[in-house]
Amino acid sequence: MLGDNLAAATFNAPRLSSSPIDWSKVLYRPSEIQAKSSREETGFRMMQLPDLRINYEPLDPDFLDRPVVSIAIETRQNDDELPMHTHRKGQLVVASRGSVMCRAPDGLWIVPPQGAVWIPGGVQHSNCVSSFGKIYCVFIDSRAMKLPSECCTFTISPLVRELIDRLASFPPLYPVGGPTSRLAQVLLDELVQMDSEQMYLPISRDIRLQQLATALLRDPGDRSTLDEWAERYAMSERTLARLIQKQTGLTFGRWRQRLHILVALQRLSVGKSVQTVSQDLGYETPSAFITMFKKALGKSPRRYLADRKMSGTSTTP
Repeated sequence: MLGDNLAAATFNAPRLSSSPIDWSKVLYRPSEIQAKSSREETGFRMMQLPDLRINYEPLDPDFLDRPVVSIAIETRQNDDELPMHTHRKGQLVVASRGSVMCRAPDGLWIVPPQGAVWIPGGVQHSNCVSSFGKIYCVFIDSRAMKLPSECCTFTISPLVRELIDRLASFPPLYPVGGPTSRLAQVLLDELVQMDSEQMYLPISRDIRLQQLATALLRDPGDRSTLDEWAERYAMSERTLARLIQKQTGLTFGRWRQRLHILVALQRLSVGKSVQTVSQDLGYETPSAFITMFKKALGKSPRRYLADRKMSGTSTTP
């Protein structure tokens, strides 16, 4: 333990700042940053998520030769943006304060209350964190344990949350075979038992669907019909309906409802009232919003958040 504490005392991770960043001085060196520019990929990278800023990881996890590393990051207001990137290690994103949304080429994932988002190694992504938030980034070597090969959300237990917090208090290059190493192994053992869920909005790489998602994220209360959206994109209603169904597996109505659920959870998790959120989403009354929420998740917004806080109940919209 003495060796761990000594190492912890000499480690000073870069902190996030609201001032402009000189990227040449940032320790983060992504294993692979997408250089190829295509119309669809450029459109995805340029998607702007309202009320959220894109955070960056302070160092390259692939340079850390440990099976699992936990890093705590606190954001300030209007933090800078790291381009979409990849690394060999998988990443578990856990929200401690505020809200987090992760984006990958196929969709947007929200970190649910008492949950985490899993991003497999090699998947292009970026993490979007609300101002003055706190998250944990847990980087896991694929050789250490087997986790899903696709992005998903997890329900995590209070024990896992405490282990992640404790591991983050030690340096990334903790002594192999020491107390911290054993703590990391306990965390790996617990992570294998997590329940996965799909708290995400499918988007795909189609630029038109990305534009539609961006528009609805900017104004989730927009109640335009499918025909009205199709007209804006110079498409027929049938063509747009088929595109959404083919790319997401959902009808337009179900897809927009999924978006509303994610936006609602994001805003409720940072303290907004049910009435405010219902207005933001364009519902005439809070009861109409609550009815939609209960149909999707089986519980009212307050009950859903309370149950997750107490027991980490897993539910998929």
